Amino acid sequence: MNTVEQNMQTEQAEPVEEQLNWKRFVLDIVETLILAVILFVGINAISARVRVDGYSMQPTLEDGEFILVNKMSYQWSEIERGDIIVFHFPLNPEEELIKRVIGLPGDKVQVQNNQVYVNGLPLSEPYISQLPAYSGEWVVADGYLFVLGDNRNNSNDSKDWGPLPIENIVGKAVLIYWPPPMWGVIEHTDVFAAQ
Repeated sequence: MNTVEQNMQTEQAEPVEEQLNWKRFVLDIVETLILAVILFVGINAISARVRVDGYSMQPTLEDGEFILVNKMSYQWSEIERGDIIVFHFPLNPEEELIKRVIGLPGDKVQVQNNQVYVNGLPLSEPYISQLPAYSGEWVVADGYLFVLGDNRNNSNDSKDWGPLPIENIVGKAVLIYWPPPMWGVIEHTDVFAAQ
């Protein structure tokens, strides 16, 4: 009789145990999904991933490269000349562009004789593909930046559509992460370095 009772108790315990295993499995999946959503939202709150589309930043960035953008960088530091930034294009806010900061609020930017000057000082620009073949003069108002592409003669930038509202900035480009042979940190050059 004891053997029969033990067998019945064992048979009853197995379905309860199976039920507990399924509940635990479902709970694990739900916890994993919630954690994935939290991580996704958190990562997107502090960073963006952007594809370089076009040749306006050559030779620094190539068409088709994917870059990581730090959306929080200007929460803790100031925008500097030479920073490479991603921003919403003022003429079409749905479009994001990537350019180099040349002029800050209050600066006078001048391009003449194939040289860019900021407040009368010539910039040292080892990163450009060609010397600028255009000329002009711009004064950067408060709340704006003057941005240019490194491929100076083949870039749609502030020389064409004017200063960039600072509020349009998405963040600072920090890293090339695709394709693998191009992996690396993006250098933000001091544009007033000795020539």
